[in-house]
Amino acid sequence: MNAIEATGLTAGYGGNAVVENVSLTLAEGEALTLIGHNGAGKSTLLRVLFGLHRPDAGRIRVFGRELPSHIPAALNAAGVALVPEGRGVFPDLTVTEIFGLALWAGGVPKPEQPRRVEEVLDVLPRIREFLSRRAGTLSGGQQQMVSIARALLLKPRALLLDEPSIGLAPKLFQDLLEPIARLRREHGVALLLVEQQIREALAISDRVIVMKSGRVIQEGTPDRFRDHSALMELF
Repeated sequence: MNAIEATGLTAGYGGNAVVENVSLTLAEGEALTLIGHNGAGKSTLLRVLFGLHRPDAGRIRVFGRELPSHIPAALNAAGVALVPEGRGVFPDLTVTEIFGLALWAGGVPKPEQPRRVEEVLDVLPRIREFLSRRAGTLSGGQQQMVSIARALLLKPRALLLDEPSIGLAPKLFQDLLEPIARLRREHGVALLLVEQQIREALAISDRVIVMKSGRVIQEGTPDRFRDHSALMELF
């Protein structure tokens, strides 16, 4: 079964198409990376898939069915979570408070909440060191950990990540990807990754889609795209 299946998606802003007739599938347990130049439509596509932006045309199926209402709350309930570009943490809240807010918004019963937090801290144990700190005082890497952890609290079967490397050194990004890749290996969580640090993203991917000017122009295994100069010619 596919975690996500999109057919003929077209979407834009103010009458200008940013995504044009895009179709893609994300299989259960698969790691798929979307790459392309800035403005290629990758982030808009992710927003459409997660119900943050309404498409002008196309259909989306999630784990084999079309949702009655394709909005973030329904996606969360169906087992899909998003780690947004820019982290989106609340700077004045502590990490513990951010987790509590995410669990409440996700409708997780109160007796189950401590177990959910512990499960996520087992995946990202470094967060234990700054649970009581306000998110605004954390480094970029720490904030990104919190953003990922917040998504994992809902125990997603598919995780969408929009450029998680922004503001991070390559080594720090590699360290952040490792527990995500382990989740996929050990628990079968499907990953859909929009990323500019191509080398690191390819290392954990099964398949790659290249977008240009709102359209899919190439698709294949990571080996096909490891030649940087050849890849740049596509852009």
